[in-house]
Amino acid sequence: MILRGRALGPAALFGVEATALAVAMLLFGVFLVIVGADPLAVFADMFSGAFGSAFSFQNSLARAAPLMLTALCTAVPARMSMMVIGNEAALLLGGLTAAATAMALPHALPPFVILPSMLLAGAAVGGAWIALSGWLRERRGVNETISSLLLFYIALGLFLYLVEGPLRDPASLNKPSTYPVGEANMLGNIPGLDVHWGLVFGIVACVIAYVLLDHTTFGFSARVVGGNLRAARAAGLPITRLTLIVCAFAGATAGLAGATEVVAIEGCANASLYAGLGFAGVLVAFVARQHPLAIIPVAILLGGIEASGGVLQRRHDLPDAAVDVFKGMLFLVILAAETYVGRLDSLWQRSSRVEAAKPEPIGVEAATPDPNM
Repeated sequence: MILRGRALGPAALFGVEATALAVAMLLFGVFLVIVGADPLAVFADMFSGAFGSAFSFQNSLARAAPLMLTALCTAVPARMSMMVIGNEAALLLGGLTAAATAMALPHALPPFVILPSMLLAGAAVGGAWIALSGWLRERRGVNETISSLLLFYIALGLFLYLVEGPLRDPASLNKPSTYPVGEANMLGNIPGLDVHWGLVFGIVACVIAYVLLDHTTFGFSARVVGGNLRAARAAGLPITRLTLIVCAFAGATAGLAGATEVVAIEGCANASLYAGLGFAGVLVAFVARQHPLAIIPVAILLGGIEASGGVLQRRHDLPDAAVDVFKGMLFLVILAAETYVGRLDSLWQRSSRVEAAKPEPIGVEAATPDPNM
C-alpha cells in the first residue's frame, strides 16, 4: 500500500505505474473521441508541447519546480503513515508571507538580505501551518487528512482577506494584489536556462528528503513510527516530536514553493497563486509512490502535461481544462492500482515467509542409505 513499506521491487512497481499511465491514456483517448478530437494527434501535440523543443522543455521544467516542493508536503509525512493534503494552504500562506516580508523590511536593505528573508519566512509559515495538523493528531486525535483539508479553507480565507484588504496595493484595481516585492528582489533564472532557481530548490529538497528519510537515524525512527506505533512507543521514541518535525519539514517545502512563485514569477501575492499547484503535488506524490527521488521525474512529466494545455487549445479547440481531465483520470487509475499492488505485496510477503520456513535440504550422502549396514 502507499503508506506502508514497499515489499515489491522497483521493477514491479515501475510496471504497475506504467500500466496505470497507459490505462489513463486509454481512458482519456475515449474521452477525446467522445468530444470529437483525434486521440493520436492530441497525444502527439501534447508531447510536442511538453518536450518537443528546448523552449517547451524549459517551460515544463519551470512548471515542475513548484510541483516537486508541494509533492514533498504529502510524500514526507507518508513515511509516518500520515496522509497530509494541505499542500495548497502552505503554498498560499508561504507566498503571502514572502510578499508581506518584502513590505515589512526596509527598502534600503540590499536584495541579498531581502530575498533570502522572503524565502525563509515563507517556508517557516508553511512549516508551522502543516505542523499544526501534526499537533492536532498527536494531542487531540484529529485525523491529519481532515485537519489539513479544513486548515486549507482557513488559509484560503486568510489569504483572500489580507490580499483584498490590509495588504492590498491600491493600484491593483482589476486584480487585487499585495504591493510588489520589487524588481531588484526577484529571483533570477539559472544561467543558460530560461528556468528560475525554483527548479534547483525542488531538486535539492527532494535529495535532502531522500537522505533524511532513508539514510539517517531520524528517518529510521520516523519509519518505525509509521510502520508499528506500538513498537515505537515500546522503544521510547519521541513520537510527538518526530511528527511535528516531519510535518514542519513537509510544510516548509510547500511554503517555499509559494514564496518562490512570488519572487520568481508573480512579483506579488494575488489570486494567481491559487492555481491548484498544491493539490497537483498530491497527485505527483501518489504517482511517485511517496519516494522523494521519484518525485523529480514525475513532476517533470506532470509539468509537461500542464505546459501542453495551451497547445491543445490552439490546435484542437480544446479548453485548458482538458489536461485536468487527464490528470484526474490518472489519479483515479493510480488509486485503483493500489488494490492490485496491495495484493502483490501480500503474495510476495507470503511466498517469502514460506521460503524462509522450508527446512534445509538434506545432503545426498546423508539421505542415501549405507549398503554395508
